[in-house]
Amino acid sequence: MPAQSLYARLGGREAVEAVVSDFYDRVLADDSVAHYFDDIDMVEQRAHQVKFISAVAGGPVEYDGADMRDAHDHLDLSGEDFDAIAEHLAAALDENGVAPEDADAILDEVAALRAPILGT
Repeated sequence: MPAQSLYARLGGREAVEAVVSDFYDRVLADDSVAHYFDDIDMVEQRAHQVKFISAVAGGPVEYDGADMRDAHDHLDLSGEDFDAIAEHLAAALDENGVAPEDADAILDEVAALRAPILGT
């Protein structure tokens, strides 16, 4: 019997949507990073993030977002901004009952995006 995918262990789309909702609630409540989303359609952004996390977790989703550098270049993000976002994701994963090893797998994928997103 094949191992269950991370996406399945998370609980599928509904669980990923709950994590993303909690994540953006945290981000938008954080004055240090909320301003990056001032002119963003958050319904579209949340849907985009659900696709991204689903794809990272091995779900049946094709992620077709822009190149990470191109998508974030205009924001002039700092390492502190990246860390704050990652911390909010970690908290959302924990709050939504994601097993520590599964949360670590997702956060490792996010950490791998640090250099492409920051352009370092």
